[in-house]
Amino acid sequence: MTDRPAAEIVLTETAPLRFWGVETGSRMTVVRLAGGGLLVHSPIPLQPALRDRVAALGEVVAIVAPSKFHHLSCGQWAQAWPGAVLCGCPGVVARRPDLPWQHTLRDEPHPVWEGQLAQVHFAARSLEDEVVFFVPGARTMVCADAVFHLGAHPDPLTRCVAACLGNRGPGATWLERLLIRDRAAARAQVERMLAWEPEAILLAHGPPVEAGGRGVLERAYGWL
Repeated sequence: MTDRPAAEIVLTETAPLRFWGVETGSRMTVVRLAGGGLLVHSPIPLQPALRDRVAALGEVVAIVAPSKFHHLSCGQWAQAWPGAVLCGCPGVVARRPDLPWQHTLRDEPHPVWEGQLAQVHFAARSLEDEVVFFVPGARTMVCADAVFHLGAHPDPLTRCVAACLGNRGPGATWLERLLIRDRAAARAQVERMLAWEPEAILLAHGPPVEAGGRGVLERAYGWL
């Protein structure tokens, strides 16, 4: 990282979301970059009130779909801020050729946020193909699907499904043990995230982890 001004998280907002019939909710995170531009991570539906709140914070310069399942509202945001760079993980860029992608996310930061944010392409978790972000100034990891916490969700069906998947607290599920085939690659990618020493983790699905983030991540993938 360079000595450029520290990026800061200026807004998080949640919206309802059903995935395979189960209510999981989704969280969007807005990061203010050097110069005042905004990066929107995992955009949720752009309602007029939300658009006004974001516009009051600054100009959106980057819209990020970090996993295969966090793209549904990207078109709305790209239309509202046509000057923003629209970025997606490799899997979502291939899945949504109808969207005007300008950058494919991998391990290297885009010039718009280079030196301010860090990222790891969690490619070994191929179901989501997620690129996980880190805001150093806030010591906060921002993820879409790498860490879940649905065990305390208000919807009883969601809690039941979470229990069946072994997701009673913030972490992964037993599905990852079946779906991650290249454990050596996954372990290396998780080690790079652990090296950030995150204190907090912003989850797209579940309440934020406010402290002890490194330990949460370590426990989630300690089986690798």
